[in-house]
Amino acid sequence: MRLIALPGNDELAARLGNALNMPCDSVVYRRFPDGESYLRIDADLRETSVALIATLNQPDARIPAVLFAADLARDLGATRVGLVCPYLCYMRQDQRFRPGEALTSRSFARWLSDHFDWLVTVDPHLHRYASLDEIYRLESSVVTAAPAIADWIKANVEAPVLIGPDAESEQWIRAVAGKHDWPWRVFEKKRHGDREVSMALPDLEPIAARRPVLVDDIIASGSTIALATRHLLEAGLAAPLVIGVHGLHDEGTLQALRAAGIARLVCTNSVPGPQAEIDLSGLLAEPIRRLADD
Repeated sequence: MRLIALPGNDELAARLGNALNMPCDSVVYRRFPDGESYLRIDADLRETSVALIATLNQPDARIPAVLFAADLARDLGATRVGLVCPYLCYMRQDQRFRPGEALTSRSFARWLSDHFDWLVTVDPHLHRYASLDEIYRLESSVVTAAPAIADWIKANVEAPVLIGPDAESEQWIRAVAGKHDWPWRVFEKKRHGDREVSMALPDLEPIAARRPVLVDDIIASGSTIALATRHLLEAGLAAPLVIGVHGLHDEGTLQALRAAGIARLVCTNSVPGPQAEIDLSGLLAEPIRRLADD
């Protein structure tokens, strides 16, 4: 098997190479003056199973190179081509909320299924899908970041209480807290339009002396986390540590969270960035090896 990193994924690819005890190559990539993409893979891929490493934050800028690289690997003789995509994009639009809307989750699933033999990803935001198999026609393995997050908290936080900002986060809260038998709570959240959110505070009195750790799968606008932080501070708890599986935030979001009163933001390295402190390579290695060898 050969590991091949798309642009922006070299650090994670190197960690995966160490975990799998194999070298990692990179796609040579640049843009022509007219905006078209140039790709080259210098490795010999004849009769080889290939794993392309490409997380898909900022998806519209990254997707063409991923599809081109998959075709290129096959053109160069690869017998099996997989995608290691820690953050899987285009899971939001899973039904038509208004007539004429595109079901982009299904369209994107068809694109990847047409180009790849297998997929490894981390905690996809499934919404109304029970599993990726509902829309993807390739072999897939979903890795949960919960063990890595729990181990990081164990090493860095004393007496934590895990707190989820909404009902959807309960699955991650339960999994992370359960590894070390920590207490946990989940806010009840109601959305009013695209941006306005109200929250009901759970019973925090029994755990008031513990360090709150807010955990969510995606950190993007940060509005829900900021509101949860204000509720916690108003209830007299310490400034919360915030942990996200996928850090899709920008500097503006980070500043807004700090202004709301968070102590710190930490994310996994499913998406590269300054807050990507929790390494997932150890969890990703086994499913990569298994699917590449099938």
